Amino acid sequence: MVFVMETDFIKNLRGQATDTIPIWLMRQAGRYLPEYRELRAQAGDFLSLCYNPVMASEVTLQPLRRFDLDAAIIFSDILVVPHALGQKVWFVAGEGPKLSPIKSNSDLPKFNQDKFLEFLSPVFKALEITRSTLSQDKSLIGFAGAPWTLACYMINGQGSRDYQNVRLHARQNPLDFQRLLDLLVEAISCYLIQKITSGANAVQIFDSWAGVLSCEEFESYSIQPTAKIIANVKQAYPDIPIIGFPRGVGFNYPNYIKNTGIDAVSCDQGVPLAHMKHFQSDVCVQGNLDNLLLLKGGQEMVDQALTICQEVSDKPFIFNIGHGVIKETNPVDVALLVNTVKNFRKEK
Repeated sequence: MVFVMETDFIKNLRGQATDTIPIWLMRQAGRYLPEYRELRAQAGDFLSLCYNPVMASEVTLQPLRRFDLDAAIIFSDILVVPHALGQKVWFVAGEGPKLSPIKSNSDLPKFNQDKFLEFLSPVFKALEITRSTLSQDKSLIGFAGAPWTLACYMINGQGSRDYQNVRLHARQNPLDFQRLLDLLVEAISCYLIQKITSGANAVQIFDSWAGVLSCEEFESYSIQPTAKIIANVKQAYPDIPIIGFPRGVGFNYPNYIKNTGIDAVSCDQGVPLAHMKHFQSDVCVQGNLDNLLLLKGGQEMVDQALTICQEVSDKPFIFNIGHGVIKETNPVDVALLVNTVKNFRKEK
């Protein structure tokens, strides 16, 4: 069942500014909350938590019990997609994700839609549980990693600061790399469509490593695959808004907005507010408080949040941070931020 909603969050995504400013935070469900840490310990390991529908739904809902957020984002991880494709994925405490790296065309996984969806059925069940529990004035977000970002992990086998080896691999093996991107476009499209079927009211595509690409690579490895995914999802669900987050791409934001077909763009903290205002001529903008300011908390955070609201809230806008909530963040400061945005009144 598809849930088409008319919350202020959805209205802004569709290009209609509202009297109030919707707010949600990337990684709003996670390690900074003691209730999350308690549940995480019960689950045993991170992927077990992701694949337990009841627990994943509970984690999703935890921040909405504390804070007056306008949307929940389903608790999961972008790497469940390569995992479902058959790549070995695991998480090491203090080090992050590890994958069995793709070294050649023979290592490329094959896409079997039925097996893929069956593997990820716990994620879809978590969406169903969460949507049935959420009140009708709260929206539910599904998400996926973009093809370039997933390819970085799949080829490198772990995180990196710049993924230069992946960029080199793509240039040295253009046909193999294109096959991987095409595979990921198909899998991610299927994944997001099923998330919407399971209860997501909007979806976000995270291209977390887009900022390491050259302008030409960004067009080929980020914009073009993302545009294909958006076209596929829109063909199935034309009324469901899609948010794109090409983190760290600077002056390439306008090209991304123009050529992907997204409904909204999430901006990192490096995007000047004047640029965000310019983007609003074409799409809803989302962002972009520095997550380090949220970590610091206090009056400086409040002042910057108010500045963001004053500068860009006259057009479709959703308040967020420029990247995820840092694990050492105090929930008291999250509450202060949410209340600051909620109490902001637009000038008439």
